[in-house]
Amino acid sequence: MTAPGDPTDTTITPDTDELATTRESTATTESTVDGADVRRQLDEQREKYLRLAAEYDNFRKRSTRERQEAHWRGQADMVRGMIEALDDLGRFAHVDPASVEARTVVEGAAMVEKKLFKTLSGHGLEVVNPQDQPFDPNLHEAVGTAAAASADEDHLVAQVYQVGYVFNGQLLRPARVVVKQFNG
Repeated sequence: MTAPGDPTDTTITPDTDELATTRESTATTESTVDGADVRRQLDEQREKYLRLAAEYDNFRKRSTRERQEAHWRGQADMVRGMIEALDDLGRFAHVDPASVEARTVVEGAAMVEKKLFKTLSGHGLEVVNPQDQPFDPNLHEAVGTAAAASADEDHLVAQVYQVGYVFNGQLLRPARVVVKQFNG
């Protein structure tokens, strides 16, 4: 074994400065490669995000357009069913009053009402006519009260001023009614 610093020593001891420079060079090369890889992944993710955002925007616009078209088709179906009743009303509007009896006009108006109701009920319209039924504040609007003869008649509908309408489960207009009240 030779003493350190002996010129006959054949063991190789790397220079610490050289070793540090080599390690820094390797780390810099690795970080440059990692940085480029990270940048590439970031760009890929950004592109995926932009594509997804564009797809969502297109989906939203398409859904809105399809919903609007479905609404228009539904309205067209309802209007198509009402055209005959509208034609009948047109014929009544242009009748010579001197040549037609009042009874004929009333029967014609009843026929038009029946056609309109048939068409609208086919699309989900229901009439709320609660004569002699218990008062329901969800479907009826009380516009007055009347005296009830007995406790059994308390809160029953005595008179309907205006019928109400429900369309596919949604109240369009409450029936305007007079409600019996027992004060005995």
